[in-house]
Amino acid sequence: MAKNRGIKSLVTAHQQREGGGFVVRRPIGGEVRHCDPFLMLDHFGPVDYKPGEAIGAPDHPHRGFETVSYIVEGSSQHKDSAGNSGVLKAGWVQWMTAGSGVVHSEMPSDDMMKNGGRSEGFQLWVNLPAKDKMISPRYQDTPAENIPIATAQNGNVWVKVIAGESLGKKAVIETRTPIMYLDIHLKPGTVFVQPVPEDYSGFAYVWRGSGYLGHERASAKMGRVGVLDQGVDFRMEASANEEVHILLIAGKPLKEPIAHYGPFVMNTWEEIEQAFADYQSGKLGSIEGSKERFAATESAKQKQQETGRWHSDNSAVVS
Repeated sequence: MAKNRGIKSLVTAHQQREGGGFVVRRPIGGEVRHCDPFLMLDHFGPVDYKPGEAIGAPDHPHRGFETVSYIVEGSSQHKDSAGNSGVLKAGWVQWMTAGSGVVHSEMPSDDMMKNGGRSEGFQLWVNLPAKDKMISPRYQDTPAENIPIATAQNGNVWVKVIAGESLGKKAVIETRTPIMYLDIHLKPGTVFVQPVPEDYSGFAYVWRGSGYLGHERASAKMGRVGVLDQGVDFRMEASANEEVHILLIAGKPLKEPIAHYGPFVMNTWEEIEQAFADYQSGKLGSIEGSKERFAATESAKQKQQETGRWHSDNSAVVS
């Protein structure tokens, strides 16, 4: 097998509305349908909300996979039907294992709703193997100060190690299957090579600036995603006059059948039907205050329509 990893496809993530109506770029789960074991990556923001404009994702169910929320700027609050709740701040990561099922709410924090501010971050969906799809739900909320950061080349390379390992730093977050999740920042003109286990599949998403991906130096700017080819060493380079920020995400493929419909990801369509039945019958539970969260979402949408944000965002959204 080749030592150097290239890029086998390079596409642009278009924008669309998600959740209660916020705009995201979807590099995985859109133009690139799946990248086993990854089902979806959403990049929300950067967006500057005025007071009362921030929109989240009110109560919704999940079963059969994991969601990984990484907040770059802003803050959000989460609640679920198992009684868990908390506030995620800038730099935090929440690794939620939905397992057998949970009803979950992800809303702007009270501070963001009252005062507005900049919001940006990511949500990754990671598939669970069949043997783990019905395990008990679990949360790992990790503050920014607990997430390892590695540097090299006199500070020209900066890597946040969310999962896996880089430059001798190992992640503190536990994963059900072998996964690498790195947020890599390179100063202008800097070249960095990250080894990726040869049995992993994955992708590199440019979320800020511009640069080059793979040994063939495929040109990529914000919003472009490159699916990794086979090999080990993956080369990244920042443009001569601009920094680049890249999410490098890879993992060992599950190589299992995928039945995916809405918020449920199982192995068979019979299991999907059962998930809907369990949700509709109340087996996944509910969260107190649901009506208020949906009302707050509608109020924020109305505020955006009044200020013109909703209509300006529509021009960027692909229907």
